[in-house]
Amino acid sequence: METKELKEQLFYKKQSVYERADEKAIDAAYDFAVDYMKYLDDAKTEREAVDAAIIIAEAAGFKPYTLGQSLSVGDKLYYNNRGKNLFLFTIGSENLENGIRISAAHIDSPRIDIKPVPLYEDEGMSFLKTHYYGGIRKYQWLAIPLALHGVVIKADGTSVNVVIGEDDNDPVLYINDLLPHLAANYNTKPLGSAIEGEKLNILVGSRPLGDEDNAIKLNTMKILNEKYGIVEEDFLTAELSIVPAQKARDVGLDRSLIGAYGHDDRVCAYPALKAIIDSADSQHTLMCILADKEETGSDGNTGMQSDFMMDLIDEISIARGANPRIVRANSKCLSADVSAAYDPNFAEVFEKKNSALLSCGVVLTKYTGSRGKGGTNDAHAEFIGFVRRAMAEYGVIWQAGELGRVDVGGGGTVAKYISMHNIDVVDLGVPVIAMHAPFEVISKVDLYEAYRAFCAFCKF
Repeated sequence: METKELKEQLFYKKQSVYERADEKAIDAAYDFAVDYMKYLDDAKTEREAVDAAIIIAEAAGFKPYTLGQSLSVGDKLYYNNRGKNLFLFTIGSENLENGIRISAAHIDSPRIDIKPVPLYEDEGMSFLKTHYYGGIRKYQWLAIPLALHGVVIKADGTSVNVVIGEDDNDPVLYINDLLPHLAANYNTKPLGSAIEGEKLNILVGSRPLGDEDNAIKLNTMKILNEKYGIVEEDFLTAELSIVPAQKARDVGLDRSLIGAYGHDDRVCAYPALKAIIDSADSQHTLMCILADKEETGSDGNTGMQSDFMMDLIDEISIARGANPRIVRANSKCLSADVSAAYDPNFAEVFEKKNSALLSCGVVLTKYTGSRGKGGTNDAHAEFIGFVRRAMAEYGVIWQAGELGRVDVGGGGTVAKYISMHNIDVVDLGVPVIAMHAPFEVISKVDLYEAYRAFCAFCKF
């Protein structure tokens, strides 16, 4: 055997999807991206992501599930947990004690939230006070168009949905930045501390109503009252968030990339959702989890640290006459979360051989965590081998990847919370440029390979 042939046989070489896939497959990836971009535009908060997912699921025949109801082979059901967390599942013909195939993604993204007592006036302007949510780089949110999304619960208990800044005829909101001419002192500060959290105040108005004190604040409140029927006290019982006021866009002269807010982690949530819909005829029982609060530690009763996932598995097991402990022990899960794409502009923070490359397919990540693998699930080799075989069976193009250099930093996913319940789990997702930025970038072919990977996992 010649040396060249031997190298090809023995060496691992990471290749681009464009090198390995045919034109038909690439066209399919670009077509898949169209509906994904619409989903992003419709789902800028976790509540909106749940609502949009339910519309998609119901169109595919999924029905609401009530705890305790009987279950039959072929059932396609969903459970809406408080409007922020969605479980979809199908009942397969295989013995349930062989386990459930689970895909778990989160649908919250870093953003800026409105404080309970937010509205004030100061020197000719009205503002909303904020508290940022998740790991944002604060300077990125200044001097860009912003939108207000959320829900307000009024005194009588009625709920009002708020969206301002998305329609072309809407005004947008804004966080003031300091002009460079006066920023000499700011320019010497470390990037992470140059902008204080309490300076992330949302500019919402400047026109007074009358000549009394707080006339600008009054006018702002009058506009909100006329549009939504709310009073200032209603802010106390509201969940309002600030997100970028922009739609998902093609990026690059070749339109090969997608730029948008919220790729982390709707770029995994959407293909996982589509995969369970398109794999509903699998012999396996399937579950797709769209979770809340990952960006703040997966706490609360809509996050992955909640007991509800296990409660639901128990309910399904009992309804099908299976032992829940055996079901969990034999279940398999893909923690569907993004990875950092290698960026040659910031090569110093990556270890290239073990970084995810853009357009080289979906990323399998054995461990996350930080530095000495702190806070990681660290998947077993046997389970990774199972996923590898599943992707090989269906021709999925994939790569291995880590977040960055060992000593630089790190991050976690929901995998460690799922593994606590004796379920095999590994991270699999899409590489992202500028993760956590108001405008992140992914490759269309990586998105499509993620969808194909979830489908393979559901069927293998």
